[in-house]
Amino acid sequence: MISIDNLTVSYGGWTLFDQISFLINPKDRIGLVGKNGAGKTTILKLIVGLQQPTSGAVTRNGDCSIGYLPQQMQVADTTTLLAETAKAFEEVLAIEAEIATLTEEIAARTDYESEAYEKLLHRLNDANDRYHILGGDTRDADIEKTLLGLGFRREEFDKPTSTFSGGWRMRIELAKLLLRRPSIFLLDEPTNHLDIESIQWLEEYLKNYNGAVLLISHDRAFLDNVTNRTIELSLGKIYDYKVPYSQFVTLRAERRAQQLAAYQNQQRLIEKSEEFIEKFRYKPTKSNQVQSRIKQLDKLERIEVEEEDLATLNIKFPPAPRSGQIVAEIKEVGKSFGAHHVFSGADFTILKGDKIALVGRNGEGKTTLARMLIGELAPTEGNIRIGANVSIGYYAQNQDDLMDGDFTVYDTLDRVAVGDIRTRLRDILGAFLFRGEDIDKKVKVLSGGERSRLAMARMMLEPHNLLVLDEPTNHMDMRSKDILKEALRKFDGTLVVVSHDREFLDGIVDKVYEFRDGGVREYLGGIYYFLEKRKLEDLREVERKSAPVEQTATTKQSSSGKLSYEQKKEQEKLVRKHRKAVENIETELGAVEQQIAEWDAKFATATEYNADDYKQYDALKQQYDHLMHEWEKASYELEMVEEGI
Repeated sequence: MISIDNLTVSYGGWTLFDQISFLINPKDRIGLVGKNGAGKTTILKLIVGLQQPTSGAVTRNGDCSIGYLPQQMQVADTTTLLAETAKAFEEVLAIEAEIATLTEEIAARTDYESEAYEKLLHRLNDANDRYHILGGDTRDADIEKTLLGLGFRREEFDKPTSTFSGGWRMRIELAKLLLRRPSIFLLDEPTNHLDIESIQWLEEYLKNYNGAVLLISHDRAFLDNVTNRTIELSLGKIYDYKVPYSQFVTLRAERRAQQLAAYQNQQRLIEKSEEFIEKFRYKPTKSNQVQSRIKQLDKLERIEVEEEDLATLNIKFPPAPRSGQIVAEIKEVGKSFGAHHVFSGADFTILKGDKIALVGRNGEGKTTLARMLIGELAPTEGNIRIGANVSIGYYAQNQDDLMDGDFTVYDTLDRVAVGDIRTRLRDILGAFLFRGEDIDKKVKVLSGGERSRLAMARMMLEPHNLLVLDEPTNHMDMRSKDILKEALRKFDGTLVVVSHDREFLDGIVDKVYEFRDGGVREYLGGIYYFLEKRKLEDLREVERKSAPVEQTATTKQSSSGKLSYEQKKEQEKLVRKHRKAVENIETELGAVEQQIAEWDAKFATATEYNADDYKQYDALKQQYDHLMHEWEKASYELEMVEEGI
């Protein structure tokens, strides 16, 4: 469908790509991955034609249409949400107008036997066929379904587009793109401004889409759920894996190990050859062999290995200062902005050590409650009481007012760092993608994403016992997210995080509060437990709404609490899946317990201390703790499913 042939892109003396080639087939689901700056967005622009290569070509067949969603775009401010979205059907609207004109002309004529009349009938017939093919019959239903799926409400359909925030306006463009049904979607970070429900809806849409998808994303779960092929950009070359992202990570590690071995072998060969040349350069009897070695080195294709810090950066939040057992009491809290009611009835207590996620559709009140906790907003209903000795660290989505624009990146951290951590500031900045000359940039010249990453790095140096984080991963690559996730997992204070990144939240939070339909609901479990339970609740809601007024005996029996045959089968399938997960973890736990017992026996008779032995022992105990956490979560979810909750 689309062929990328020997593409090279150079800027001055620097080459971004060097003769890369790959094919995009009609139903491919491709994740495009690589370090920041590797050229992922450039690839999309080259395919669309917004940028031209230095050499090579992008070829697509005549019937191929492209739907491109960049990270930033403009939306018209002169129309309503519904009217703007309907622009996706420009061709349908044009055909509709043509059908109306042709119908009117045919009705006015009486020369039924003439050739001109017959031509009009043919044109009308062709126009009607084209109208049906392009989805004209279901246009309004498709618009409604897509807008609702992306999180808009029916009552917002007539609102001017100028009243929506940047994130919601990006959704409008995404809706138009989806409704155009192109041959291939090119999506650059499509989940950045979506909430969890909209991301799941988009996943299902793309999985079932009849065309191809090429996307860039830092959301692991999204990549795994949508893609079945991963193309990595590295050092100006591409590596094509016919697997989703998680499997790609494993295969990439194997390839990199082979690359490193080949690189090291080649370096030894080069070193030996250079030693030989240097040693015998001026000996006439060895001149032929020296020249042979020189030619051999000249012809040698040098192996390159992308620089990668494989060491796990052990960056931690400072120990949390001691606080009271009750960190915050939220009593019947609600918020309205004038006539606009956001939510009400939030009633819960945050205890010391709680790790809480606030989730829900955008605009339902997650950020509003976060701002209430830090005292930036006051509730219009109820009250919030912060506990004794609570020190709050707040990460907001907009960091402009929180940092001095005249400080450099390095100075921003250096001014808050205390003790030994000051010796590791460059490592910490590197973990958040500030490398080389970046650390000497002034804050005022940084992009929004760079400011956000710097603010997070700074927060990791300041001692707080309550962290309130609002979408902390929006501008982070996967490695930065991993470092932050591990630091939050080990944080010994209290955490409240607003996020739509399921993989990031998994293993961190143990309570979820969902903001939905003007209220707040509590779920005592991790993020995947919440999503599973919401799925079951949604199923019940659909059944309740779709049940006919006049029920048969079977339907009445179903509504009285018993499951239908199909529901029962689905429930049993779900139970088997969760039971298998529990059994797998129990098997792993048994193996780790056995290894720990063997080490215990060894240490009991040891006559000398071996640091490496204790390192392995500690690693096993950490693995055991992690597996126990996973087992508790999986057992709890199994119990919930078995009870039909």
